[in-house]
Amino acid sequence: MAATTLEAAASARPTTQPRGRRRAARIVLYAFLVLSAFVVLLPVIWMVFTSVKPERDIVTHPSELIPTHWTLDNYRQVLEQIPFARQFLNTVVFAGGVTVFSLLFDSMTAYALARLDFPGKKVLFLLVLLFLMVPSQVTLVPVYQLIAKLGLVNTFPGLIMPRATNAFGIFFLRQFFLGLPNDMSEAARIDGASEWRIYWQIILPLARPALLTLGLFHFMYNWNDLLWPLVLTTTSTMQTLPAGLALFTGEHVVQYGLVMAGATMAMLPMIVAFLLVQRRFIEGIATTGIK
Repeated sequence: MAATTLEAAASARPTTQPRGRRRAARIVLYAFLVLSAFVVLLPVIWMVFTSVKPERDIVTHPSELIPTHWTLDNYRQVLEQIPFARQFLNTVVFAGGVTVFSLLFDSMTAYALARLDFPGKKVLFLLVLLFLMVPSQVTLVPVYQLIAKLGLVNTFPGLIMPRATNAFGIFFLRQFFLGLPNDMSEAARIDGASEWRIYWQIILPLARPALLTLGLFHFMYNWNDLLWPLVLTTTSTMQTLPAGLALFTGEHVVQYGLVMAGATMAMLPMIVAFLLVQRRFIEGIATTGIK
């Protein structure tokens, strides 16, 4: 009887230990992920908490993460000192317009580079890769001079036109189009479909994850862009939110509470946009490879 009990305990021990080790490893993994998420989100948490602090608490040393005095006065002052609603609308028009035109022109160029055969195709693609290596600041002055000669300074067309296509977007979509099967395209050509119809009715619906991913990239980049709107706009009613919030940062004085409150309100549309396309965003990143 005792021998049977010892044998049962000995046989149960090997299965219990690995199960306990797996549980301990899972706990350590979850703790590491929670800690990593907190580290990544710490600047955002600091920004939100700072936006509801009075100015005297923000500049105290040592500063505290959790406010001891809560106030919404920073948000009220932001709405009063700058035309926030107008600049918010300007940012939506600017970022949204650039996103729509970029997706259209980038996808058309990417389709030609991925699916069509024409002389100079490889050279054109190498030029696109070359433009990926050129910083946007290098072309800022000549682009501004061109926009000024066209009389489009301080206008939405002047803001949107230079961003209407993007080398990264062309490269990104070309890689995705190369991974799509050719069977449906060839069948459509046999049935007499034009290249435009194949592009519009076959390729684009299949590329929806990549389009949503690239659209989020374009929207986020232009939503947060400061330099180009700040250079091209001359009035507060045409400025975007990043340019408007830059007014709270002076040479000697920085209104931290107002900057954090404005940045918090400006961040909300991007959070909503990401939540709407989160699943497609991950799918687009996973299915876009280098070929």
